[in-house]
Amino acid sequence: MPPVASSAAASAAPGEGLPPGASYGRALALLATLFFMWGFITVINNTLLPHLRAVFDLNYTQTTLIESVWFIAYFVASIPSAKLIEKIGYKMAMVTGLLIMAAGALGMMVAASIPSYGVTLVMLFVIASGITLLQVAANPYVAVVGPAETASSRLTLVQALNSAGTMLAPLFGAYLILGRSKSGTATAATVLTPAERLADAHSVILPYGLVAAVLVVLAVVIARYPLPAMGSATSRMAAAERKHHSLWAHRNLVFGIPAIFIYLIAEIGVANLFVNFVSQGDIANLTHEQAGRYLTFLWGGMMVGRFAGGAIMQRVRAETVLALAAVGAFVVMMITVFTHGPVAMWALISVGLFHSIMFPTIFTLGIKGLGPLTEEASGLLIMAIAGGALVVVQGKLADAFGLQTSFLLTAACELYIIFYALWGAKTKKTD
Repeated sequence: MPPVASSAAASAAPGEGLPPGASYGRALALLATLFFMWGFITVINNTLLPHLRAVFDLNYTQTTLIESVWFIAYFVASIPSAKLIEKIGYKMAMVTGLLIMAAGALGMMVAASIPSYGVTLVMLFVIASGITLLQVAANPYVAVVGPAETASSRLTLVQALNSAGTMLAPLFGAYLILGRSKSGTATAATVLTPAERLADAHSVILPYGLVAAVLVVLAVVIARYPLPAMGSATSRMAAAERKHHSLWAHRNLVFGIPAIFIYLIAEIGVANLFVNFVSQGDIANLTHEQAGRYLTFLWGGMMVGRFAGGAIMQRVRAETVLALAAVGAFVVMMITVFTHGPVAMWALISVGLFHSIMFPTIFTLGIKGLGPLTEEASGLLIMAIAGGALVVVQGKLADAFGLQTSFLLTAACELYIIFYALWGAKTKKTD
C-alpha cells in the first residue's frame, strides 16, 4: 500500500478536529451520505433521459448528448475544484458542492416549467459541477483517512452507499417521473401530442424540488459537523520541492487516468441506454416505466458487488479482483450483443455486479505511491470521469448500426480494464 495512506493516517490521527471521544467512523458514516446523494442524483438521469427523449422528440445522439454535457462538467470543473479546496478546505468544499447541486436542481424546476432543452442542459451541467467538487474532496479523503492496508476496501465499501443511491434512484424516477407521465406509461411506439409533452415536462418539477430540499439540509449538517483534518500528507508540495517530483513518473497513475476515462464510457453507456434497450420488442417488450424498475437490479448488483468486493479485498490483492471483474464484464457484454429476449436483458443487468468495484479500485490503485502528490493526482483521476461524455459515441453507433450492436463498444472498454489490472496498475518498488 502507498505511503500516502499511512502518512496521512499518522499526521491526521483519530480525533484531530473532532470533539473528545469522537472517531473517524462517525465522520466516514456522514460522508457516506454524500456518496449516496451523488449516486442518487446521477442515476435519476437514467430515467430522465428516455423521458426527455419523448418530451423533446430526440434521436439517440441527442439523448446521449444530455449525458455528455453532464460529464463534460467533470473535465471543466475538476482542476478548479482542487484549487478551491486549497483555499477553503475540504469541509467547506463539500458544503459548497452540495449548495451548487441544490441550485442546479432548482434550475431543473425552471427548465421543466418553460420547458427548454437548452436550459435543461445548462442545469444538468451545474449539478454535475457540484458533484465534481464533492468527488475531488471526498474520494481521496476516504482513501487516506484510516489504515493504509485497507484503503481500497474502505473506499469500495463507502462506494457501496453510492450504489445504494443508484439502486433507489430508478424507483424514485420511475414513480415520480415516468409513472406520472404519458411517455413513461405508453409503449415505445406511442407519439405524444404537444399538450402531452408539456404535461410530461412538468412532471420533473416535484422530484427535483424534493432533491433540492434534501441537498440543502445535508449541506447544513455537514457545515455543523466537526470533520477531522486530512493532515499534511495530502497537501500540495511547496513549489521548489514540487519541481523534483513528477506525477508522470508513476505508471499506475499514467494508465489509471485513461482507465477511469474508459470505464466511465462503459458504465454510463449501459446505464443510460438500458431502459431503451430492454423496452425493445425482441428483448423484453416493456414500457419505459417497467424497464425503469428493472434498472434497479442493475444498480442493486453494483451495491452487492461493492459490499462483497470490499470484504474480498481484505484478503485478495485489488489488482486480481479488478482483473477478474473485467473478464466477467466482457463475457456478459458479449452475451448481451449476440442473444435476444430475457437472456440479453439479464446479461446486461449482471454487468452491474462486475462493474461494481471498478471505479473505487482503479482510483485507489491510481493514487498508490503518490504521497503528497495525492491531491493533484486525485483531481486528474476525477477529471477522467469526463469519459462518460463519450457515451454520445455509443449513441451514434446505436443510430447507425442498432442499439444492441452498440454495446460492442462497452465490451471493448472492458479489455482495457483487464490490461490495467494485469500490467498498468503496477508500481515501482520505491513507491
